[in-house]
Amino acid sequence: MPLQSFIEVSRDSHFPIQNLPFGIFQPKEGKPRVGVAIGDLIVDLSVLEELGHFRSPEFGERRVFAEDSLNAFLTLGRPASRKAREILQHLLSVDTPTLRNDPKLRARVFHAQKDVVMQLPARIGNYTDFYSSYHHAHNVGTMLRGPENALMPNWKWLPVAYHGRASSVVISGTDVRRPSGQAKPPDASVPVFGPSKSFDYELEMAFLIGPGNSLGKAVPIDRAIDHIFGFVLMNDWSARDIQAWEYQPLGPFLAKNFCTSISPWVVTLEALDPFRKPLPRQDPEPLPYLRGKNDFTFDIHLEGHLQASSMDAPHIITRTNFQNLYWSVAQQLAHHTVNGCNLQPGDLLASGTISGPTEESRGCMLELTWRGANPLKDQLTITGWCEGDGYRIGFGEVSGCVLPAV
Repeated sequence: MPLQSFIEVSRDSHFPIQNLPFGIFQPKEGKPRVGVAIGDLIVDLSVLEELGHFRSPEFGERRVFAEDSLNAFLTLGRPASRKAREILQHLLSVDTPTLRNDPKLRARVFHAQKDVVMQLPARIGNYTDFYSSYHHAHNVGTMLRGPENALMPNWKWLPVAYHGRASSVVISGTDVRRPSGQAKPPDASVPVFGPSKSFDYELEMAFLIGPGNSLGKAVPIDRAIDHIFGFVLMNDWSARDIQAWEYQPLGPFLAKNFCTSISPWVVTLEALDPFRKPLPRQDPEPLPYLRGKNDFTFDIHLEGHLQASSMDAPHIITRTNFQNLYWSVAQQLAHHTVNGCNLQPGDLLASGTISGPTEESRGCMLELTWRGANPLKDQLTITGWCEGDGYRIGFGEVSGCVLPAV
């Protein structure tokens, strides 16, 4: 019989007992702390920790759930995340009376999601954005250089990426202001300054680093998974006209660093394990340090929804899948550290725009309109989930409203 909770959870909820994603919530009273989502509720892990439910060798003497970020928990690695998940699934099970039969304890432990404010799940010290979707890279390259030269010579040899701005990573629901900057219209002889006229979203996913690695010590690809805690949804807001003028020779700068939105709930690798899929064959074969023995991807359905002020309901503009990424997360992490770069707990590594082979699976407006001039406005929401047998493992959503430039 599938695992069942005494908490009522709807069939289409993103947060059944099989998921239990971690996040940071601010209740009406008290400080921000670590919680886990189940159905429409949040489990206050600081209360359960205070009562001794997380006393185990995986945690040692550490108290990590009364913190205002996940960073202390992330340093403990996957043994601790697996143990926490095991403890929580037991406590929330329909067969366990500890919480089910104690109304006073339930009143302390559970919070309604609608009554709290979600915060960034981690203190993000560093943020890297990859460019790992073949179809996205090929589409953009075709627009710029034609189909014969769509991919740069290095693209199928290494996971291309740039280092972004961690300070402007924001939680879902934060408004984003249309950025201003330099752009050079095709018919102009000199650049002009003003609000971006080609403001865009990018449908992405990102993962948080758990334990880091020492400076100068690379992470082998077959150990990369030990350094990944879990995944969030991400919107890498982009100003395409500013980007087109500034990106040569050093890549994205002001077109990308003004705002990046992520979802509040971090779905762990343990929750995603049933949805692993073999990584498709790569051609040419990667260099040895990028060859994993059993490398994988995930079957995660992803959607982008746009709601303008004139719409009664959101309109689905993108349907794609995490499997459309060419480079795996293990390859991304191994490449990131192969030169000795030291990742740290809470670092955010993003996939890049996730586009598929069809028009409806294009993951940004640049592709959907094929360099069209229609400006993005109003609210953009990204959501995603894995479809299990009678349940969903979901990520919630990441959304943002676009405000006019100052």
